[in-house]
Amino acid sequence: QVQLVESGGGLVQAGGSLRLSCAASGRTFTMGWFRQAPGNEREFVASISDSGGSTYYADSVKGRFTISRDNIKKSLYLQMNSLKPEDTAVYYCAASSSRVVRTTLPAYGYWGQGTQVTVSS
Repeated sequence: QVQLVESGGGLVQAGGSLRLSCAASGRTFTMGWFRQAPGNEREFVASISDSGGSTYYADSVKGRFTISRDNIKKSLYLQMNSLKPEDTAVYYCAASSSRVVRTTLPAYGYWGQGTQVTVSS
């Protein structure tokens, strides 16, 4: 059984940075970050392969966010720079039992509880 615990959310001004972390227990393969703003559906942000060699990003965060992982520490990270008010959402860590890197919600069977990120203008 995989358990995921996110941390690192908070309140930041536009243009600022935050680093999210996700601690995983159990064996994980592909991992990703998703986010959900009030009134919106949960959406893909970024994903990373088991080895960390392949990464994918939503167009809205490309060039500003960086996903990475440390398999020894069993941790996933999301470095968020140049934050915008529209980045405000609950951010979720997700893990898959597949080595195929995907960007869709159904591909991920394990989810964390989420961490709030609020960007003020």
